[in-house]
Amino acid sequence: MAVRMELSRIFIRELKDLQFIELQEVDGERSFPIAIGLPEAQAIERRLKGIEPPRPQTHDLLAAAIESLGGRLEQIVIHDLTDNTFFARLIVKQNGREVEIDSRPSDAIALGVANNVPILVEEKVLEAASSEEPT
Repeated sequence: MAVRMELSRIFIRELKDLQFIELQEVDGERSFPIAIGLPEAQAIERRLKGIEPPRPQTHDLLAAAIESLGGRLEQIVIHDLTDNTFFARLIVKQNGREVEIDSRPSDAIALGVANNVPILVEEKVLEAASSEEPT
């Protein structure tokens, strides 16, 4: 079963390669960090602040492609954690059917955060991630 999460914090340290976002359980206490790259962190931060870049970014391109093809991003599902790597899927509705697209969680969150797309995390991932100490 998947648990509804929300982006609670973003940590940007421009002098470091790894940045972190933190997901917090909507109706609970659990949370966990996900290490992401600086470009993804900056894209998420821009989207949260409503800042429009002068040219479309990769996430804008993907959103436009989904929309142009008659789809709508319904939700983001983080479904696996293997060797400290999270795996996610974009769940897109297109012409009455559900399409799953493999994605890095950082890209999925950057795409979904501006549109309040629900973030779901499979229980097994949440249990594993919230019991581990960040590296």
